[in-house]
Parts: sequence; C-alpha cells; structure tokens
Amino acid sequence: MTQSFIGPTRPLLNSHYFMILSLFKYCPLITLMQTLSMSILRQHGCPSRSLAHAPASPRPTPVARLTCSATTTTEHRPSRNQLVIEPRLETKLDPATPVIPSAGPPLLNDPSLQSTWSHRAWVASGCTTLFFSLAKTVMAAADSHMWFEPMVAGYAGYVLADLLSGVYHWGIDNYGDASTPVFGSQIEGFQGHHKWPWTITRRQFANNLHALARSITFTVLPIEILCNDPVIQGFVTMCAGCIMFSQQFHAWSHGTKSKLPQLVVALQDAGVLVSRTQHSAHHRPPYNSNYCIVSGACNEFLDRNKVFEALEMIIFFKLGVRPRSWSEPGTEWIEETDEAQPQVTVY
Repeated sequence: MTQSFIGPTRPLLNSHYFMILSLFKYCPLITLMQTLSMSILRQHGCPSRSLAHAPASPRPTPVARLTCSATTTTEHRPSRNQLVIEPRLETKLDPATPVIPSAGPPLLNDPSLQSTWSHRAWVASGCTTLFFSLAKTVMAAADSHMWFEPMVAGYAGYVLADLLSGVYHWGIDNYGDASTPVFGSQIEGFQGHHKWPWTITRRQFANNLHALARSITFTVLPIEILCNDPVIQGFVTMCAGCIMFSQQFHAWSHGTKSKLPQLVVALQDAGVLVSRTQHSAHHRPPYNSNYCIVSGACNEFLDRNKVFEALEMIIFFKLGVRPRSWSEPGTEWIEETDEAQPQVTVY
C-alpha cells in the first residue's frame, strides 16, 4: 500500500498535515506511516515534534512531497483455547453413478459357494469314470492273477498325486493373476484363499470339485477305453481319484476337528490325508512351504531340499519372472478373521 503525505522542509510542520494525522492517529497503518515519516524527517535534519505540541496556526511555508511505501502482512494466529470452525466440503453422490462395493469374502449363503446342477453333473461324471476305471483294474488283475503290481502302481499314483498337487499349488500361488489365460479363475481363487481361507469350508461338495471332475473325465475316460493293463489302470485310477478329491481334502484341512467326520480325523492323524496342523503352516509367513494338499507326505522332502526355491531361481534366470514368495506379503496374503458365524462344513 502506498500513501502520500506532505512533509515540510523547515523545522515547523504544516498544520493541515497534523490535523489529518490527528484524525487517524488510532489507525495502525496511519500510525506506522507517521513513524516512517518522522524517521525520514530526522534523516533530513528536521527536528521531530510531537503532534500534541504542534503550533495551531503556523505561517505558510514551502512544502515538498514525500512518498513512503509500506506493506504489512498480518497472520492471524488463533488462540489455543479459541474455537476454530473450518468449512467442510460436502459431496453428494450422483444418483446415476453406480456405487461399486469393495471386494470382500463371500457371505454364508453366497451363490458362488453353492452347487449348481452343472456342478453336480460334472462331479457325477468324474465319479462314474473313476468307478469304471477301478472296476476294470480289478477285473484285469483277477484275470491275470496279478495283484501286487497294481497295488504298488496305485500307491505310486497316490504319491504322485500329492506331488502334483504341490507343484500346481506352488505355481498358481506364485505366478499369474486373474487375467492369465485358462488358469486365471483358479489363480484368483487360490490367491484369494490366502486372505479368506475359511471360506473353503463353506463351499458345497460339488461346487468345490466340479472343475477337477471335469478334467478327470476328459483325461481318464480315453485311457480307460484304450488300455487294458491292470498296472496302468491301477496307477491312473488312484492318481486321478486323489487329484479329483484333493480340494475336498484341502477343505477338511481347514475344518474344525469337532465338525469333521471321525473317519476323516483318523485318516488325517494317520497321515493318509493332509492334516490340519501341517497345512496351517502354509498359511503363515512367508507362505512358501507345505504346498501339497493330498497327504502332505511330499512336503518334508520338497521343503527340506528347497525344490521349489530352485525352480523359482531357474524361472527367474530364464524368463526374468519373480515369484510372489520373494516379496513381502501384501494385503492379499494376510488372513482376515471370520467375523460371521462359526465355521461349518457343508457336504
């Protein structure tokens, strides 16, 4: 702000000047300008005199115009005890704009957890295929009087199914996402399972197995038609059966002991099926062990010899792709507690 005032060149100041300043002597800005003008007069050799002692009628004197510029910035600092009310911007949702809910765990009666007739049909197809494959194995073994070899082959298929379940589980846990061709939905399901693992106990039987049952039907049926060897049939039947029901074994490993059938608990305790204690280690940081979900028999060998870590290094150096297990667990890995009703297993 710039103010102009009339300053004298003689010792006595103009009376009009003092009358104007006297009227505004209570204004802070004018007071500041008065102080600046007095300081300038002193620098030019003019004696300063209080406004109260200014002569009432001085004689006219030549005057000179002086200009002083002063800019003041005053910052308001509210008192600590002063109530400060700040304006808040309120936004209203446009009725035409859809509200997208945040992703969360499926509800108890969520349709995605319930079986459909299509699910049941595929599970029935898979079970029928396995039944006829097993029957053909038994008849071929009886005709050839060869029982030991098909039984050994069946045990080998059981071990291989556990190993394959671990390799597959490791692959979809660490690589790909929902947009990955063919396996995208399964990758999304398994990775979401880490955040809400208890939802698998709420899936109905056919809902949990239909995808594997469909794959088993298309894989085992041609072998069953073309092959009559009891050893091959025994191996294929046991391996395919364990793979098809691996998701149910997985669901039982998340169930509460008091809610599970006594036979299932006995098989878990005997190590025939993956136990609750063993699989719970897979859901603890760093989430890179105990991938096998049929019996869990292969987990100790694979983890002790760091087989999956070696595979991760090979893939990284060959393709430059890092697995998720090399990074710090994000929110998608951290388990959320079930705040709904107690867990139940639906059959």
